[in-house]
Amino acid sequence: MYSRIAVSKAKKAFWTAFGLYMKPVPTAEGQKVRWQNYKTGVKNVYFRMDTQFNKARIAIEITHPDEDIRALLFDQFEQFKGIMHQFLKEEWAWEMHAKDEFGKPISRIFKELPKVNVMNEEDWPAIISFLKPRIIALDVFWSEFRHAFEGLT
Repeated sequence: MYSRIAVSKAKKAFWTAFGLYMKPVPTAEGQKVRWQNYKTGVKNVYFRMDTQFNKARIAIEITHPDEDIRALLFDQFEQFKGIMHQFLKEEWAWEMHAKDEFGKPISRIFKELPKVNVMNEEDWPAIISFLKPRIIALDVFWSEFRHAFEGLT
């Protein structure tokens, strides 16, 4: 397989390339942003992008340690599901009870691109083309509806 160092170098190179590609793109509110580290401004709600050996994923992750508050935030997203669909122009998968890479319980709303490998630079354009419009659409949605999630945590 790949050594840990090789994986780390490839991922770092990919995210650097992605950051440079996205650098000229402002947020919906006209602000500069580091897209790969998007800040929602709501504690325990994250927009995460991930690349692996067999897929790329973009997700909204709700990581609040209190199960009831996590459910409340997830329910709030469900209330906006139709509106989100209009912004994203596609259906995403919804997991109320998921686990993060460390086994901690989270809730996740996500979309995956299968059969791409971050270790293969030839896949990078497909991964970037997958992530870019989705993170921008999430940003536009979030700029309009973030206020509905503030104060829930």
